[in-house]
Amino acid sequence: MARVELKSIKKVYPGGIEAVKGIDLVVEDKEFVVLVGPSGCGKSTTLRMVAGLEEISGGQVSIDDKVVNDVAPKDRDIAMVFQNYALYPHMTVYKNMAFGLQLRKYPKEEIDKRVQNAAKILGITELLDRRPKALSGGQRQRVAVGRAIVRNPKVFLFDEPLSNLDAKLRVQMRAEISKLHRRLKSTMIYVTHDQVEAMTMGDRIVVMLDGVIQQIATPMALYHKPANMFVGTFIGSPPMNLISGTLVNTGSQLHFQSDDGSMDLRVPQSREAALVSYAGKAVTLGLRPEDILDNHDQIIEHGKSIQAMVDVVEPLGGEVHVHFQLADTAITANLKAVDPPMVGVERIFNINMENAHFFDSKTEEAIS
Repeated sequence: MARVELKSIKKVYPGGIEAVKGIDLVVEDKEFVVLVGPSGCGKSTTLRMVAGLEEISGGQVSIDDKVVNDVAPKDRDIAMVFQNYALYPHMTVYKNMAFGLQLRKYPKEEIDKRVQNAAKILGITELLDRRPKALSGGQRQRVAVGRAIVRNPKVFLFDEPLSNLDAKLRVQMRAEISKLHRRLKSTMIYVTHDQVEAMTMGDRIVVMLDGVIQQIATPMALYHKPANMFVGTFIGSPPMNLISGTLVNTGSQLHFQSDDGSMDLRVPQSREAALVSYAGKAVTLGLRPEDILDNHDQIIEHGKSIQAMVDVVEPLGGEVHVHFQLADTAITANLKAVDPPMVGVERIFNINMENAHFFDSKTEEAIS
């Protein structure tokens, strides 16, 4: 397999539109890296520049320490799996998987060995004589992955490969691709707009917005220590709640007070040292839905509790999503499905401020 390095990669389209704005990224040998972000953030364009399917406007791409900017896609020793499968409808599954090797003049015995081995790995041996129209979406995607496996490339590239599958198949296929990575011990770069896919599959995740990398980290590091407000709200489902306010130093304690007057929460002593320099300044409080706790005793604890009317309750089996409004701010809590709140009832919630996130309201960068 191989190490992939991007140095100051840019993509500028006619009219001066910058799709990718000078990003730097190293994907280590055998690593599974996921590029994630909203539509139009530049993730697929970046992948296509690695593949050679998109001309690079600036910077350089290296695969296995070799600069490949001017190397044709077929000579980069990569294999790409697309969202739309890109199978030949008139060919059988076997021929679809074998076609690329036939073009490269591999011996017939070697082709058969590789196709049969890939089919066995993916559980599609019984499908080899069928044509794509006789396959389900999940089976077609397995064939597309199999076509990449037989190449035995240095790098696998996946461009939103599960977007056309239903929810159940997406879960199944992301598990299959993760198992495939462990089995092949290969370098993989995977693009998706789905943060759940990113969190469950990647060794590291690259979060992108407007052609710029916002943060590169392991899934749990992104979740617990987002670099800015965008990462904090993009990673996690339901997303992080954001409340605008000010840090106030009362002399003995540091408090967060929301701009709308609905919150007055005490900052734990363990967090004060990192935040005291922001006293009197505008900050944004970030609360994960699971850090908003149901106060079953319904007793207000000053500096720890909030009170609100429940607007919506979404039961999800073992948990419920509870939506309520605090003055001008919509809040979502993720609670255990034990004595869930009722819609239209006033409820008291405790806030776990130990896990709270604070962002500079001007720069949107994380403070603590």
